[in-house]
Amino acid sequence: MNKLLNTSSSPLYHQLKQRIAGDIEKGNYPVGSRIPPEHELENIYQVSRVTVRRALAELTAEGFLERKQGKGTFVSEPVLNRNIKSIHSFHDSCRKEGIRAGTKVISISKKPADDADCCDLNLENGDYVVETVRVWYADGIPVALETNHFPIAYAYLENENLAGSLYQVLRQYGIEPDQAIHEISMTFATDRDAVLLDIRTGDPLIRLREVVYDQKGRPLHNSNQLICGNRYTARI
Repeated sequence: MNKLLNTSSSPLYHQLKQRIAGDIEKGNYPVGSRIPPEHELENIYQVSRVTVRRALAELTAEGFLERKQGKGTFVSEPVLNRNIKSIHSFHDSCRKEGIRAGTKVISISKKPADDADCCDLNLENGDYVVETVRVWYADGIPVALETNHFPIAYAYLENENLAGSLYQVLRQYGIEPDQAIHEISMTFATDRDAVLLDIRTGDPLIRLREVVYDQKGRPLHNSNQLICGNRYTARI
């Protein structure tokens, strides 16, 4: 028996909603699992069917749960919302939404600048860039594959720990990301993308291309982000 304490001034459905959301966050109802049917939730929490239905409806509307016709109600994968008008690191965006951020560094290397790099970063043919490739995780689930190109002046990044906030590392050197130009398009996962993002080859991905500038208006880096749209959304 897991009876709700009805001593709070908030409605009972809201208490139930908070309790179920807390159980999801604790892992009592893992991502992808089916939660108990309505009649069982009535008995577990000792509330009415109306209370259960309203709590589940709000949790579904907020993205915690999803209903599958004829199968039941399941815990959704976490969806991270990011306002791309504001320059925040992925870790900052997660922290604002109460989501546990993680980053896996795939590679850091020097490579010749391509035509896009020369245009974006004011480089010349023959110049080199520092490329960082990382996978972003939200609550342990991969949500995006990020590839950044920095001018060679940022070669010191090769010696830094980039498994956390990249922008926090840059701030330690007095560099503040200030503004960006964005382009959004659709693409499809390659074999490599699928392995890194734990999806299927050919699955649709949102492609977010950015050129980011520092506090003095100088090109800081360009970025190509391949985003799992069902796990991570970008607001404009």
